[in-house]
Amino acid sequence: MLRRMYDWVLNWAKTPYGTWALFILAFAESSFFPIPPDILLIALAVAIPKKSYKYALVCSVGSVLGGCLGYLLGWQFMEVIGVKIIQLYGFAGKYDYIRELYIKYDAWAIGIAGFTPIPYKVFTISAGAFKISFVVFIIASVISRSARFFLVGSLIYYFGPKIKNFIDKYFDALAVGFTVLLIAGFIVVKYFL
Repeated sequence: MLRRMYDWVLNWAKTPYGTWALFILAFAESSFFPIPPDILLIALAVAIPKKSYKYALVCSVGSVLGGCLGYLLGWQFMEVIGVKIIQLYGFAGKYDYIRELYIKYDAWAIGIAGFTPIPYKVFTISAGAFKISFVVFIIASVISRSARFFLVGSLIYYFGPKIKNFIDKYFDALAVGFTVLLIAGFIVVKYFL
């Protein structure tokens, strides 16, 4: 089933509605849909590398707005909808752990989930349920989601279609590596500067 959804998403890149499909996919993925928008972003950008940044922007805006929907679901509809979405992805047992991450790390929890392969939708819904500052949520989401999608867009813009296989193969490792470097940078700033 996941393979069929993956193929369905890729087919949108071959239509004149690819940009709208990217926006809708990014929006939906941030609140409830399982397929990440990176797949369609890569397909569209590889097809027209000169538009890589445009596609990254569309993906970022859709994702942040979808994250706002996730926040709303957690804030106002946690018991009715939010719990079901979190259970669907197998994170019901981790709910209290996610609460602890928010208490301890606040914006960092959102930022790391927004950039890495961690299911961002679980954190958007949880942020609303735990009443995390909406301003903090938006800022962390804009930074992390834009960093993720503009990194992919930049790689394709500068290296062209040949980078697609590299991104597909090593995306998780690249995301984790970037996150480690980002956190290390903040630690250096906080403790050594």
